[in-house]
Amino acid sequence: MSNTKSKKLKQFCDHPTSFENNVYAYPVVSRRSHGISLGVNLNPDKVCNFDCIYCQVDRNTPAPIKKVDDELLLKELQGLLIAYRSGELFEHPMFQDLPEKWRSLKSIAFAGDGEPTSYRRFPEIVQSIIDMKQTLGVTEGALVVITNATLFDREPVQRALELIAEDGGEIWAKLDAGTEEYYHQVERTSVSFNKVLNNILEAARVRPIVIQSMFMNIELQPPTSAEIVAYCDRLNEMLSEGAQFNLVQIYTIARDPAESSVTPLSDQQVDELAQTVRENTGLTVESFYGA
Repeated sequence: MSNTKSKKLKQFCDHPTSFENNVYAYPVVSRRSHGISLGVNLNPDKVCNFDCIYCQVDRNTPAPIKKVDDELLLKELQGLLIAYRSGELFEHPMFQDLPEKWRSLKSIAFAGDGEPTSYRRFPEIVQSIIDMKQTLGVTEGALVVITNATLFDREPVQRALELIAEDGGEIWAKLDAGTEEYYHQVERTSVSFNKVLNNILEAARVRPIVIQSMFMNIELQPPTSAEIVAYCDRLNEMLSEGAQFNLVQIYTIARDPAESSVTPLSDQQVDELAQTVRENTGLTVESFYGA
């Protein structure tokens, strides 16, 4: 049984996907990584095949940049890695008052303003970052891809996931529902629920992955007991077919969502939901709370 009941840092509430003059690489304090995460935004155009009701990306403001400049991205990330190792990063106002326990570099995360696996050069940028880490002698900061799993059936994406796993990184796959109806209510996508489930299953048959699940109030109503039972059923079905899950992350809203009807669950609700998942699946579950 795992339970994360850490102090609610102000940095949890602010995850901008830009930093100083950077366009693609940005540092944040990640509650789910338990420390510093260097984000890599492969979707500066803000295009995504999901339109989640809880998304924190401002899609009403036009994107200033439409394309990814690989060379500039790598230069920005290298600068952040150097600033982290020198301690300069912690002189920035965002991080000056950050407690020591949160100052370790935990991940380099492909996460930004859209679905990172949709980037056409995803395998190449993954390899370039692995090479950079080796050149700089960086052993911290495991590669993590935070993904909705919709594109796992594409060969280039499978190649990139293999590179991440071989480097000791992790795949965090989104599963926010147990039923098709609730899935479409939350994700607002044309991609079928079955496709997501099948993609997660196939990826998790190859290597252990992490399931990331956002639960929330919608119009002041939490997910129903039947929905949570169905969610557990989907996990158990995949387990019975050979899926391997290292961890299930149960979390709720920590920043301003796309829809005002969406609000965070209470700490108690998150804990109760997580306990239900533990009892019904036998999986390791971590809880992450609202602001």
